[in-house]
Amino acid sequence: MFTERADAFVAPDYSTGPVHHRGQGLVPRQRAAFVESDGDQQSWPSSRPDMYATDWSPRRRRRKGRRRARGTGRTLSIMLVVSAAVGGAGFVAVSGEDRPVTATTTVGAALQPKASTPPAATRGRVRAAPVPSPPVSAKPASPKVTRPPKPIAGLNQTQMNNAAVIVKVAQEKDLPRRAMLVALMTGLQESSLRNLANTTIPASLDRPNEGEGDDFDSLGVFQQRPSQGWGTVAQLMTPRYAANAFYERLLTIDDWESRSLGEAAQAVQRSALPDAYDKHEERAVKLVDALL
Repeated sequence: MFTERADAFVAPDYSTGPVHHRGQGLVPRQRAAFVESDGDQQSWPSSRPDMYATDWSPRRRRRKGRRRARGTGRTLSIMLVVSAAVGGAGFVAVSGEDRPVTATTTVGAALQPKASTPPAATRGRVRAAPVPSPPVSAKPASPKVTRPPKPIAGLNQTQMNNAAVIVKVAQEKDLPRRAMLVALMTGLQESSLRNLANTTIPASLDRPNEGEGDDFDSLGVFQQRPSQGWGTVAQLMTPRYAANAFYERLLTIDDWESRSLGEAAQAVQRSALPDAYDKHEERAVKLVDALL
């Protein structure tokens, strides 16, 4: 018969409730009892029944995060409620441990039907047709070529070109037709509408010219004199400058518009032959008509 010595055995603090080990994540193991018989310490014979099998039956460890429904009537349910009526939003309701949990989710754009007609705000509007892009092979437009005016009867192309410059300068200065006639009549009388150099002024011979004269120091289409303050040799040998200088002097005469065309020309030029300008009026009119 075995006798148990109280001073040789200290029982560990084991709890007989399974919750104790379950709460700490421990797997209960079979308890071993040590007894002393005739001075020798030995364990219970293996042939004897396990007296702790009922209290300490081993349990399998469950994987973390996995839960199983306990008891009858305790289920885990997931309910998906999709509401397409307002904004395409839905709710997911999760019921577990008898506590409903709700979370908002967004329904994908695939659940929204595609509109087959344009929105009401754009119906009835006039839609502009798309502007076709120019073809790649299209050639850029060539610049417009200005052809010289065709000369009228009795004049060559050089004379016609000088007449065109006189009319053009008057247009740029916003002068009336009458001013153009006065200037053309003056040019026809003084040089026959040619840009003349002067043999007494060598510098004029180095400038582009269309003939030569020798009257004092007169130069250009209007035979203006550098000594009388009309300009330099280079300036007076330029038809555009010469025409502009003539119009500036004409505008200084207060009553030039009320005078006859010949008288207005004489007031500017102060020629020794004051009546010589009138004979060119008819041709001046034809020039203006051809150039305007």
